[in-house]
Amino acid sequence: IKEGKCDLFNGEWLPNPSGPAYTNSSCRFIDDHQNCMRNGRPDTGYLHWRWKPYECDLPPFDEIRFLGAMRNKAWGLIGDSILRNQVQSLICLLSKADEPVEVYHDKEFKNRRWHFQSYNFTVSLVWAPFLVKSEVFENENGESTSEIQLHLDILEPTWISQYERFDYVVIAGGQWFLKTAVYWESGKVLGCHHCQDKNLTEVGFEHLYRRTLQEVLKFISSAHHKPVVLFRTWAPDHFENGEWFSGGTCNRVLPYKKGEYGGKYMEHIMRGIELEEFNKAVTAANSSRDAVKLKLLDTYSISSMRPDGHAGPYRMFHPFAQGNKDGSSVQNDCLHWCVPGPIDAWNDLIMKLVLN
Repeated sequence: IKEGKCDLFNGEWLPNPSGPAYTNSSCRFIDDHQNCMRNGRPDTGYLHWRWKPYECDLPPFDEIRFLGAMRNKAWGLIGDSILRNQVQSLICLLSKADEPVEVYHDKEFKNRRWHFQSYNFTVSLVWAPFLVKSEVFENENGESTSEIQLHLDILEPTWISQYERFDYVVIAGGQWFLKTAVYWESGKVLGCHHCQDKNLTEVGFEHLYRRTLQEVLKFISSAHHKPVVLFRTWAPDHFENGEWFSGGTCNRVLPYKKGEYGGKYMEHIMRGIELEEFNKAVTAANSSRDAVKLKLLDTYSISSMRPDGHAGPYRMFHPFAQGNKDGSSVQNDCLHWCVPGPIDAWNDLIMKLVLN
């Protein structure tokens, strides 16, 4: 999305001496796994940067202006744990102006809703990691007891059933598509991704991701209800020396400069699919009378420059405490982001996209 001649997603991270808009002591809505300060992260440099597009300025999030514009409105943020990560940042930013009340959560706290009473404004977090219907058999650390079952032609009822409630929607696919899964279509098994021990046709995740995004965008375009929809692009990870289950780490304490880091091959494939399908949907919408309000929230490049912003070992409380000084049994999270942290800039971008 270009604003006049400004590409909001092309820029650099500049030093920001004033630091974050909130801290873990001023905001009580940060999940333990993203509360890097509470968990003992010793460095604070990662908090002192701001995203600056080359061709214009990106103002910091203005919670009073935002809530004023959103009086009597409802937002739905639909996706996985990265979107949950972003919602924590959004709630923290908004809570500076009005205390949110959590009016709903399910048993696992995956689906939640907050109400800002002074503005009659609601924010709903909707858990739909695949956006299509899925059966998942894994614990909260991502360890699986059986293959995920995915229904490519049935959208996840959790978000479809609430869609008409929302005036604004942020929606994102993501990392779950890389997992081992059996794919169904029209009630029949289509194949499998990564099932080495099953006698099933191997299907690449690229095809499956494209197919899912087509279904999602088709629904958004054809639905009678027309909220403003922000489609958020792929969120990069910064695992080095391994991955989630193989000892991967992320120990960097500075952002990359422009051009210093190219990202991972697979991330470019997935983001490429997202941009192609998004652009197709926008082109189709522009040629129809009932124009869909679709906006791109392209967080990939700005985030890929921030290897320093992940929770890393500080997803757990004081991971190097007595008895684990060498860190040998520490699990690093190089996918989710510290809150506060670089993820706050995603919400600065939302503010600019929605209120300009």
